[in-house]
Amino acid sequence: MAAARSLRHLAAALLALILPAGAQADAPPRTVVLGGTLAEIIAALGAEDQLVGRDATSSWPESLLALPDVGYLRAVSAEGVLSLEPELIIADPGAGPEAAVDVLRASGVPYVTVPYERSAEGVIDKITATAAALHREAEGAALAARVRSQIDEAAARAAAIPEDARRGVLFVMSLQGGAVMVGGGGTTPDSLITMAGARNVAAAIDGYKVMTDEAIIAAAPDVILMTDGGMDAAMSAAAIRAHPALGHTPAAERGDIVMIDGLMVLGFGPRVGDAVLFLNDAFYPAADRGPQP
Repeated sequence: MAAARSLRHLAAALLALILPAGAQADAPPRTVVLGGTLAEIIAALGAEDQLVGRDATSSWPESLLALPDVGYLRAVSAEGVLSLEPELIIADPGAGPEAAVDVLRASGVPYVTVPYERSAEGVIDKITATAAALHREAEGAALAARVRSQIDEAAARAAAIPEDARRGVLFVMSLQGGAVMVGGGGTTPDSLITMAGARNVAAAIDGYKVMTDEAIIAAAPDVILMTDGGMDAAMSAAAIRAHPALGHTPAAERGDIVMIDGLMVLGFGPRVGDAVLFLNDAFYPAADRGPQP
């Protein structure tokens, strides 16, 4: 009996050496991620080492850039994904084109779509669903708890700001040829601005659209928010001040121009708590808060 057990153990050991890691029962599945926010969550869950491919929007943390790129989120190459021999695909609902997604779903590789909602609960749900797909529920619960704590802190700060004292913020997405693309209602920046206790002066605009010079001057934002992640090479505080409309806003005249990492403000992922707390501090500096409880 002992000899038989020894032979079985030896056979199992040899099999483990011969089989590729993905074929071993205890090994995590080779995973391709389609969606930058999902990639951030996977990395935050400590599962980055099982990723074998990513889409072009999955660029943070920077270590992800070493992985094969299967194309932009909405223009994914099904052949490129399948060439990586994945055992699991985790995707944003916006992954496409539809024909490529159909090929991936028909391939037999488990394809998990993680819901997306621009809200505090939406972030928690996304973390929980991603953790469940990776069988990392404990890590997911810990990450969700940390993010929820940050969001709750931001909500408490926002609740303490009277409605008539809420600063007006304009998110400038891009500045090409003088045309100002802003983040209106229903966008991620709109949600973050509100969660940080401010108001989006472009909220009446639906989505990301060009805002006229006249409308910008009339909106008179107290703060201009923009990304520092290279979303637009023409973007800079100097360009804002030199613009014929933006330069005449209270924000530009006082120098209240806030820069934030592009992925933090455009994604709703594990850093959303960090983003909201950062924005709250930027919109309402400690010196302007008055006595604290």
